Amino acid sequence: MFGKWTRRALTLLLLLAVSGALVAWFYAHRVLPVTEGQLSLPGVGAELQIERDEHGIPTIRAASMRDAMVGLGIAHAQDRLWQMETHRRIGAGRLAEAFGEGALETDRFLRVLGVRRTAAAQWAQLPATSRDLLQAYADGVNAVISTLRARPPEFVILGLQPEPWTPVDSLAWAIMMAWDLGGNWQTELIRLRLALKLPKERIDQLMPPYPGDAVTPSMDYAAFYRTLKLDAKLAGNSATGEQALLRLLAAAPESEVEGVGSNAWVLAGSRSTTGKPLLASDPHLKLSSPALWYFARLEAPGLKMAGATLPGLPGVVMGQNQHIAWGLTNTGPDVQDTYLERVKPDDAGQYQTPDGWARFETRQEVIKVKGGADVLLTVRTTRHGPVISDAAVAGLADDGAAAAALAASKGAMPASNPVGVAGAALNLAGPAGYVIALRWTGLDTDNDIVATTQAMNTAGSVDEFVRATATWQVPQQNMMVADDAGHIALISPGRVPLRRPDNDLAGLAPAPGWDARYDWAGYLPVDQLPQVRDPERGFIANANQKITPPDYPHFISSQWARPFRFQRIEQMIEASPQHSLADLRRMHGDVKSLALPRLLPRLLQAKSSHPLAAAAQQQLVGFDGTMAADKAAPLIYWAWHRHLSEQVLADEMGAPLYDRLLGQRGYFDALEGVLDRDDAWWCDDKTTPAVETCSDQVDRAFSAALDELQLLQGANVAAWQWGRAHQARSEHRPFSRVKLLAKWFELRTPVGGDAYTVNVSRVNLKADASTGEFYLDEHGPSLRGRYDLGDPSKSLVIHSTGQSGIPWSPLFRSFVERWVAVDGVPLWPVAGAPVKRLLVQPLPGQPARP
Repeated sequence: MFGKWTRRALTLLLLLAVSGALVAWFYAHRVLPVTEGQLSLPGVGAELQIERDEHGIPTIRAASMRDAMVGLGIAHAQDRLWQMETHRRIGAGRLAEAFGEGALETDRFLRVLGVRRTAAAQWAQLPATSRDLLQAYADGVNAVISTLRARPPEFVILGLQPEPWTPVDSLAWAIMMAWDLGGNWQTELIRLRLALKLPKERIDQLMPPYPGDAVTPSMDYAAFYRTLKLDAKLAGNSATGEQALLRLLAAAPESEVEGVGSNAWVLAGSRSTTGKPLLASDPHLKLSSPALWYFARLEAPGLKMAGATLPGLPGVVMGQNQHIAWGLTNTGPDVQDTYLERVKPDDAGQYQTPDGWARFETRQEVIKVKGGADVLLTVRTTRHGPVISDAAVAGLADDGAAAAALAASKGAMPASNPVGVAGAALNLAGPAGYVIALRWTGLDTDNDIVATTQAMNTAGSVDEFVRATATWQVPQQNMMVADDAGHIALISPGRVPLRRPDNDLAGLAPAPGWDARYDWAGYLPVDQLPQVRDPERGFIANANQKITPPDYPHFISSQWARPFRFQRIEQMIEASPQHSLADLRRMHGDVKSLALPRLLPRLLQAKSSHPLAAAAQQQLVGFDGTMAADKAAPLIYWAWHRHLSEQVLADEMGAPLYDRLLGQRGYFDALEGVLDRDDAWWCDDKTTPAVETCSDQVDRAFSAALDELQLLQGANVAAWQWGRAHQARSEHRPFSRVKLLAKWFELRTPVGGDAYTVNVSRVNLKADASTGEFYLDEHGPSLRGRYDLGDPSKSLVIHSTGQSGIPWSPLFRSFVERWVAVDGVPLWPVAGAPVKRLLVQPLPGQPARP
């Protein structure tokens, strides 16, 4: 009897296993896109073809520009639907609705910032042609959503259904991309926070100017804040203001980090082996899984272009058409100012302006939280912009206050508190209190990025491209462009605020919002923006370094990236009179850091009784800053650098603020300046009774680094490798933070380089929130493009993952090895190569579009 029931149980288990396997196989097959044959889709107005090559790059052949945008929407939704969902939720501040309470603070900030509201206002003002192209793209996305055979795995695991895509979703994502590249508001708040405990001269040392520049003239804002008694509460029994500032900095998406930027250079025909221009471009952004970029080719009457697109947006951001090629680097302009707004002591609904008291504009936002109650948020706006400190104050509210705010939304709040919990001031000091508002060019509503992008995509020469960029607003970019007639140029279009001559803060720190001299006085005229055309030396290069000459009359930024990458590119170009595409590949892969010789001699002189010290210093002999992944020297250097930075800077700043500043532009200069001055004030560890010197800290950091690395990679120093710790991690939202899922959805690979090499790979000196690891590279060349203007068939591109967003697709990680090897795939279709051809038609009976 026992044997019979055992056999039945085993048979049942086998049947269940087979059934489960069949279901899994069926689902895994159904979730992959249809790439061959015919599809009839709703919303498609005319027949089009999508031909995918072996790399999954689609060539979309359509009868019009509009139909090409429909095809691009289809391709994006087929391959990257979950990525588009995260883009939509970020722009709308709807992350907590999918991911739970852990995303609530980010949602609060994004709702206060008002990204989607701005996008909706932009949509309402767009001309019909731009609206039509955005709607065409949305039609393509929705055609796929409405006919899904199976939801991508993230939707299934999280229990979500894809929603229809809207043009406003596209515009909101464009604003978020501008946010990532165009701001310094966090630096202003860091200065405010530092001013509450340090004098201005110490802040200038901690956040120094661009190499070779003098400190930007400004008033003593630290003393000014003391006259406002901004430090009174912090010095007393309430830390609400300090907590709110730190919470605000933590809630917002990170920006202004070293290693986020780009390289681009262009050679005139006189400097190339082909006699025609060659252009190289590699934007440096956060690495993600799948990659931020998606390659596509678009063909229609009057349109033939190929390059990098952004899922969620119509058009090509960087690439090549029949006559030109172009690439972008971030200018890093100061297009954000924060303002201290004084709240009226007897009426929290008003704030002070140069013309007296004015009422805050207010609105209510309801944030849905997965697994929790809805959260009500009151958002205020001043004449400068959104009150961003409300995001932090709301986060600090206790359960009772939150309940009171919810009651207010139902009419139960007493009239004496008309704006609810978020109506509280930041409580930095005094009976009135202050809030912090943000002015940012990205929140302007008269932006038509669609028309500008299309004009750039279809330009037939450098001159036409330059004219097309005249209406580009955000983010300001350095645009490298070349044409097949032999012309090259660098232009830097974008809205740059004009600040009044009597503005004595120069955008460095929060300004008093009640003083009109700190208001913007319009924007820099387009014809006065930086520009270089056909220079005599035959090349132009940019790596986010300062682009304005000493006699340039206008202020653009005080936070240019350090010039090491630019200097290295310049060195390599000048080393030979002419270069080929193969030379461009070698330059793209260069991992020699010109920053390291600044501090390396101190490490070579460090003393330590650690048993591994002699072996470690032997590895450093002859080290010239080449950050090879298989060598020990880069690992020893960066471990020492991490400990030295913390020992020298953290005690004066406090751990939370030090963590925020670490890795931002300028911190390297700060450390170097302390050591060059042998500055005992910074080098002394104020948490100990002893008085440490800079030499003491150099030695202690060496010993601490050796302790760390011995635990990390063993006692055989010769076997240590930079790439074992320094891995490029392409993070998946949200499953990189779920241990059981991370290995399926996240991509990792060992890499060399650092934040200052041409082949950039940011070194994260903070412990990773998920794993506790140091030195991970999460920002790097998100794509590389090498464009031949003489023979476009030789142009090559690559990004960091693969075209598909489905983890088991062979196209999910198909680019990783090529990306690490600085290889590429053809930008344009290869004649005779096999393709998968999909014919997309309107639904039978659906009226044709005129």
